[in-house]
Amino acid sequence: MPGWISGVFRGLAAAARRVLRVLIAWLVWPLMAAGGWYRGRHLWVKTPIAAVVVVLVAFYGYFVWQTQVWSGFNPNFVDAYRWNERNIPAGQELPETGVPAQAATPAASEAAPVSGTAAGSQAAAPKQCQTSAIADAAADLTDMSVNQNAWISSMLLYRLGFFGIDWDHTPFLDNKASFQRGVNQAVRRTTVELVDTLARVRGTSGINSNLQDARSNLQFDEYSWYFGLSPFGPKTPTPSYYRTAIKNLRAFNVDLGNCTALFDSRADNLVQFIDRVANDLGSTAAILRERSENHGGGWFDTRADDRFWFAYGQIYGYYAILSGVGADFSQVIRERNLTTLWSDTLKQMQAALRVQPAIISNGAEDGWIMPTHLAVMGFYTLRIRSNLVEIRSVLDR
Repeated sequence: MPGWISGVFRGLAAAARRVLRVLIAWLVWPLMAAGGWYRGRHLWVKTPIAAVVVVLVAFYGYFVWQTQVWSGFNPNFVDAYRWNERNIPAGQELPETGVPAQAATPAASEAAPVSGTAAGSQAAAPKQCQTSAIADAAADLTDMSVNQNAWISSMLLYRLGFFGIDWDHTPFLDNKASFQRGVNQAVRRTTVELVDTLARVRGTSGINSNLQDARSNLQFDEYSWYFGLSPFGPKTPTPSYYRTAIKNLRAFNVDLGNCTALFDSRADNLVQFIDRVANDLGSTAAILRERSENHGGGWFDTRADDRFWFAYGQIYGYYAILSGVGADFSQVIRERNLTTLWSDTLKQMQAALRVQPAIISNGAEDGWIMPTHLAVMGFYTLRIRSNLVEIRSVLDR
């Protein structure tokens, strides 16, 4: 190698070392200066400072742990419900099972004969109706967000941001929060439809109070902490409202199982619900498209990750809810020959949930080094929406 070339490389290496030394000194100097100042203070000054540092380290350690550990996350968790084995729509009376109570104890029957009226009343089992898989899915999705995990969006350190910068504008520690808000978007839309149409007979019966409370609680601000500035004063944090919504949804299912609540599993109700879900997914696809087309920064687009994980969470939530819809409206789906199309829609949602990149990139569509994950998620979102629109058209015939 010619001497002048090797000299150039040696000069570049020396310059890189100097830059690195300056950078390290710039990063370390404030810590060294603070350490020198701290060592020269009295104990009564050191103690409260050390306590504050320990508290901050503990808070941030807990915050980082909660944002990085996703408890209960399982795109295939719907399989555990075995909803495909249901053949009775939600709200319809279940066939009687078992044997009469007196038949299980013949000796007692012989010892104490009863009248025909009494025997008939003893033999009559309480009426039971099919519960709603949709309500179960909505409750369990919310449970995963606020009980199995911390609700990130309302945590104090998330509200404070990264040195005043919103975490959503940074490339780290915001993915789980965006995912949770996406799931919550699906659950919110579902509770609205449960209140307005699904749990009422042709919109003329009374609104179920448990579902009405669940809808109100899930509409609560996603960012509320124990204290706020607008309005100024103490507040009830977001997770408390969502936990109450879980109880409301489960209480509705208890009433439905006891045949004291309604679920109207008619085809026109299914059409309206699918229409709302399709519109919701279409709005998300538009957001993904706008970010992909106008803010292509590859790995350096700091908003790409929260856009991606919001859409992912929304599909995660709707996958569970639409699986429940397939059980609650099983009769309609069978009668309209929608079983294959419905299964294909769920498979497309499963395919979308298999896209789990370690680093979200918003590059060019023909990019090699930096791909475009937003366009991929937008593609799946539109495919799912297209299938829902096709299902709606079949139901409308």
